[in-house]
Amino acid sequence: MSEKLKKLTGKNKNDYVSAASDLVNIPDIELFKELIDNDGFLFPFVKQNVSNRLSEAVNQDNYKNLFDLMKYYSPDYEDFIISSLVKYANEDITDEMLEKLENGTIDEKTYAAKYFYYIQDSLSIDLLRANAHSNNQYLSANCASTLGIMNVKESYNMAVTGLNNGDDFERLSAVKFLVAYGNKEALPALIEAMKTSAMAENIAGEIPYLENLFNILDNNYQDGLLLLNYIINGLGEILDLSVVFDFELYEVFEKIIHNNDSKTAVVLLNAKEKFNILTENDEYLFDADKDTKNEINDIHKLLKSVNAKELEKYVNEELNEDSPFVYTALDFAKDIYAIRELLKSNNQTIILKTAEILKQLGSFDETARTVALLKVTDINIKAIIRAL
Repeated sequence: MSEKLKKLTGKNKNDYVSAASDLVNIPDIELFKELIDNDGFLFPFVKQNVSNRLSEAVNQDNYKNLFDLMKYYSPDYEDFIISSLVKYANEDITDEMLEKLENGTIDEKTYAAKYFYYIQDSLSIDLLRANAHSNNQYLSANCASTLGIMNVKESYNMAVTGLNNGDDFERLSAVKFLVAYGNKEALPALIEAMKTSAMAENIAGEIPYLENLFNILDNNYQDGLLLLNYIINGLGEILDLSVVFDFELYEVFEKIIHNNDSKTAVVLLNAKEKFNILTENDEYLFDADKDTKNEINDIHKLLKSVNAKELEKYVNEELNEDSPFVYTALDFAKDIYAIRELLKSNNQTIILKTAEILKQLGSFDETARTVALLKVTDINIKAIIRAL
């Protein structure tokens, strides 16, 4: 870390005022780049302090220098740059931002997309739509949220239609767009897309940013539980562990922990197992910050208070092909007869999962294999079952 950056991020007022002033007035683009490169080493409160210091250094005479800083994007300093430009907004600034949104770098486009969230210009709409499904998550999110605040219904309707796309990556792109767009009317369609997608965990990790889990659970308890179950499945593998804060998972588990029904029981069993794994394997928590580690351990302690034996009594109720929790229920089922009944299912994926569970329990005999193979037509699933 350079001396300039130490001064900018330090506690000495004379040093950081001077450093912030130089960064904006020169402008010191290399120092700004170094600041962003050190994002991962600075505490959130330090980055917020720096953002405030830089904002205070902007004035009528130097605000145009911010265009040069837009070469390097960071969500931590987006507000400093955009709020300053919005403060001095005029036709020239808006024209410059339109130019950057059309011909700028990805970083410049990302800042420009956020500018039009506040300065809504119809000339930006086509450019926002053209970048709304960028591979860059910040650019796509900024474009979608700006289209949302501008209430561009055509973009919204196209994304809802995209949820029915056969390509799961395209569906996930539509999900991310709709979440950033911010219209909660899309929630039922998002839930349905999650239920039928091979990337259900990825979709589940987006939905609570549109509507919190508490409201979803209150409005449709089964859908809320299913969403929570997919989030649990994705933790540590697909979803970053920090979402335990974003989704308030400790409080969510507190809310459902005393509910006595089969669906809740299966989800709590899944959660107990997941948080046992997360806390017993250093590989999951190795890179997590202190607060995240503490929260994971607190959730683990909360779930340890739940009696697994009592929960297991409810599992059989979810061992039917119509239950959206059947796959999770199979992981905790002990009743061999009830499990074997699922070999008669019309769902070939359920039959495969059932065969695998029976194999794990040492109960996948030739009779079970024959029953399974008679119901299965998919050659790949047949091959896996034969190999068990």
